[in-house]
Amino acid sequence: MKNPPFENHEQGPAVDVLIESDLWRALPEAEHVVRRAITFAATSVAGVCDRPAEVSVLLCDDETISNLNARWRGQHKPTNVLSFPAAARGAAPVEILLGDIVIAYETLAREAEEQGKTMSDHLSHLLVHGFLHLLGHDHHIDHEAERMERLERDILAQIGVSDPYAACDADI
Repeated sequence: MKNPPFENHEQGPAVDVLIESDLWRALPEAEHVVRRAITFAATSVAGVCDRPAEVSVLLCDDETISNLNARWRGQHKPTNVLSFPAAARGAAPVEILLGDIVIAYETLAREAEEQGKTMSDHLSHLLVHGFLHLLGHDHHIDHEAERMERLERDILAQIGVSDPYAACDADI
């Protein structure tokens, strides 16, 4: 299925994309996927686009994300996505810095293959998931997890990405 155009989703945060690892050359559309997923996520969540905002996305490798995961979460292993919400600062700035999202290529590729998803669709899911974390959403408590998953499903459906939790729901 071809992803629909942006339609009315031109409004959204500024997205700074840093592609740190050459592995990402295997997914040449990665930067476009990043910008599209963040834009749709931001315009789908009330209040995000009320003021100019900025998000930084680092596309790296497993070694880099493993080091970050060890330093900030005490887990000495790679993970698929890390989110670092920006710290609140005194007076409200003109542009809101939402934070940083980090995604590892090898873990993304492995999970996409294991789950039978395209890499672009899985990247979109991880970006939306990470973005929601920047906004304070969490999934460590059941009712919060359900709300976050519902938001993810709704946002991803807007950009033509299948429900990432459908297989999990079928297992219940």
